[in-house]
Amino acid sequence: MSSALVLPAVRGASPDADVAECRRILAAGSKSFALAGQALPAEARDAAAALYAFCRVADDLVDLGDDPRAAIEVLSTRLDGIYAGHPADDPVDRAFARVVHAYQVPRAILDALIEGFVWDAERRRYDTLSEVVAYGVRVASTVGLAMTLLLRRRAPVTLARAADLGIAMQLTNIARDVGEDARNGRLYLPRAWLEAEGVDPAVFLSDPRPSPGLARVVAKLLEVAEGYYRRADAGIPELPRRTRWAIRAARLIYADIGRVIARRGFDSVTTRAVVSTPRKLWLLARASAALVWGAPPDRSPPDPEARVLVESVR
Repeated sequence: MSSALVLPAVRGASPDADVAECRRILAAGSKSFALAGQALPAEARDAAAALYAFCRVADDLVDLGDDPRAAIEVLSTRLDGIYAGHPADDPVDRAFARVVHAYQVPRAILDALIEGFVWDAERRRYDTLSEVVAYGVRVASTVGLAMTLLLRRRAPVTLARAADLGIAMQLTNIARDVGEDARNGRLYLPRAWLEAEGVDPAVFLSDPRPSPGLARVVAKLLEVAEGYYRRADAGIPELPRRTRWAIRAARLIYADIGRVIARRGFDSVTTRAVVSTPRKLWLLARASAALVWGAPPDRSPPDPEARVLVESVR
C-alpha cells in the first residue's frame, strides 16, 4: 500500500501486512471481485481489498451470528474506532481505517451497507418497488459509491450513476435468484406486484413453483433494471480510463443474465440463469469499446432512496 494510505494515528502491524491479510480474504471470498480489481491502479487495488475485507467481516458477523442487532452494536463500535483513527487491533480494521481517511469515505455509506446486512438476516419482506430499491441501495449501491471514491471521483452526477449501477445489478440478482431465495425462506420481489398478478407470497414461499403471474413480475423487474443500466452507462466515461473496461464488462455481463432469464420464459424458480463462457468472452470483447466510447450524458439526480448517500459525500 502506498504511503498515502498510512495514517500516523493507526498503530500496530505494518500496513503491508494488514493489506496482505485483506488480499487473502478477498482471494478466498470472491474470485470475480479479485479479478476485476486487477484493472484498478495499484493504490486503489489495495484500498478495494480493504473495503471488501471489511464488508466480508461485517456480513459474516451479522449473517452468521444469533443476534443481528447485537452484531450491529459490535460493528458500530468498530466503525467508531476506524473513523476516529484508532481502529481495533485487527488487520482489517487497521487497513480499512487508512482507506476511509485517505479517500474520505463517509460513514453513512458503511452504516447503510450494514443495515442492508441486517435486513437480510431479519428476512425482511418488501411491499413496493421503492422498498426493493432501498434494499438494493444498501447492499449494492453502497459498494459502488465507495469504489467510485477509491477511484478519486466525487462529482455528484458520477456518484448518482454509480448508485444506479448498483441498483440495476441487485435487481438482476433478485430476478435470477427467485427460486433459490424462496427455498431459503427469502423473498425480495415486491409483494404488491405479486398480489396484483394473483401470486400469494406466503403460498409461494411454502412451495416455490413457476407460474405465468410470477414470470410477469420477473419480467417487469428486469425491465426496471434495464432502465437503471442505461442511466448508469453515462457514468462510465467519467471514470479513470484504465478502469472503464472492467466496469463496462461487469455491466454487460450482469445485464445479460436478464437475457438468459427471458429466453427461459422468465422462469427463475426451476433453473438459475448463467451467462455461458463463450458469451462472456464476446461481452468482454465488446466492453473494450468503453476505452473510447462515450454514452450520452445523463445528469439526472439520484433516486430518492440513494440521495442521502450521494449527498453525504459532500
